[in-house]
Amino acid sequence: MQQDILLQSDDLLHNVQMQEIFPDGKTFVDCVPKFPEDEIIVQYGRLKNEPGFDLQKFILDNYNLPAKIDLNYTSNLQKPVTENIECLWEILTRNPEAAKGSLIELPFSYIVPGGRFGEIYYWDSYFTMLGLQVSGRYEMIENMVNNFAHLINSFGYIPNGNRNYFLGRSQPPFFSLMVTLLAEIKGTGISKKYLPMMEKEYDFWMKKVTAMNRENNKINHAVQMPDGEILNRYWDENDTPRPESYREDVELAMVSKREPAEIYRHLRAGAESGWDYTCRWFRDINSFASINTADIVPVDLNCLLLHLEKNIAATHLHAGNEALGSKFSDAAEKRGAAIQKYCWNESDGFYFDFDSSAGKQKNVFSLAAAYPLFVKLATKQQAEKVAMVIEQRFLHEGGLISTLQTSGQQWDAPNGWAPLHWITIIGLENYGFSSLAETIAKRWIKLCTDVFGRTGKLMEKYNVVNTQLEAGGGEYPGQDGFGWTNGVLLALIKKYGC
Repeated sequence: MQQDILLQSDDLLHNVQMQEIFPDGKTFVDCVPKFPEDEIIVQYGRLKNEPGFDLQKFILDNYNLPAKIDLNYTSNLQKPVTENIECLWEILTRNPEAAKGSLIELPFSYIVPGGRFGEIYYWDSYFTMLGLQVSGRYEMIENMVNNFAHLINSFGYIPNGNRNYFLGRSQPPFFSLMVTLLAEIKGTGISKKYLPMMEKEYDFWMKKVTAMNRENNKINHAVQMPDGEILNRYWDENDTPRPESYREDVELAMVSKREPAEIYRHLRAGAESGWDYTCRWFRDINSFASINTADIVPVDLNCLLLHLEKNIAATHLHAGNEALGSKFSDAAEKRGAAIQKYCWNESDGFYFDFDSSAGKQKNVFSLAAAYPLFVKLATKQQAEKVAMVIEQRFLHEGGLISTLQTSGQQWDAPNGWAPLHWITIIGLENYGFSSLAETIAKRWIKLCTDVFGRTGKLMEKYNVVNTQLEAGGGEYPGQDGFGWTNGVLLALIKKYGC
């Protein structure tokens, strides 16, 4: 891919990003070269030291800027938000196209989130599919599952998104849940079709696990726990600045006074988590520079892998493959026991991430604790305690905050996010806490529809504490569109009749 040449050209990438030629660092790496990229690089090397050289003009002369995806669309505030979302599906649809610049070609049409995000994103897509299901757009759901299957077959995993600068990391592994969703539409037999891809994804998360020992207890995504159990972490193959957030990464590394490669790896792992960023990943909850994502065993990641193991096991057993079914059932049982052992805190009545370097639980309360309820791992007593904490400490006028800390990061208070609302609401419903689930859902629905009524937009995230203010924090301004908000909102409105 031509864009690989740009990523390897540290000088041009560095100068464009550090000089802030574009306010958003993602803009440059999404540009499409007008000429062969190696020729552009050679020309840049020849001209860059010439008197009066204008880097911005050079870039605009040699690259086409990425197209904005919200052109020619205006919300109709005379119509309900649900009808506007039906229109937005068309705006957010992308059809197969040849790879250009950094874009990785996909064989089927798909939905993008919106705003600055003009490509498919892995975990976003599951929550988008929830709304597509309500809309009866079953073909699009199958197309997106097939695109992800294609990516697994091409790379051995699903990248963060279909851009080549995302290669080296994935996102929260929701493919198994996507297959389950598609099976609701087409019948349980569909799981067999995607079994090879589920197994390949599992192999990605468990890569080189057999080479682990007590001295070498972290390899790739796998972590050997104190008593020998295997759980997983977020990780990235690369330890360089993210091209799409190059300046931010370099500046944070300088402030941190840590080894740059170390902090870049933790930043990339944080991007893989989808929670980019949150004090969940900090040694010091008040210091972004203390980020140590790759040291942390997250409760939510391991619950998703538990679902994957159970789905693989069930599919094998349904096909009569008793040995493989038992193998994955045993793996799921061991993982579930390890999550309970290392992530449950009886005195706090809550689930926490585990810091593998410190050898102890983190003490950051977050909605990741709802995942054991979502995958039905928690006992009834544990679920009751988690529900109590969520109601007493996380619930606000507009819904749920993601953590209790106000750190300035976008995945902390006062922000709320559609995917975490869905996970929490379904988790609570799984254990019979229907009244609390409905209260949360209706507050979130009201917030989303109120903001839509004021602005004509559906946003990536929301301020659930002060519902008159926009959500803040993060490396970029708030984005509208927005795939997973649309999906979860439609699914909740259907479920609760709002």
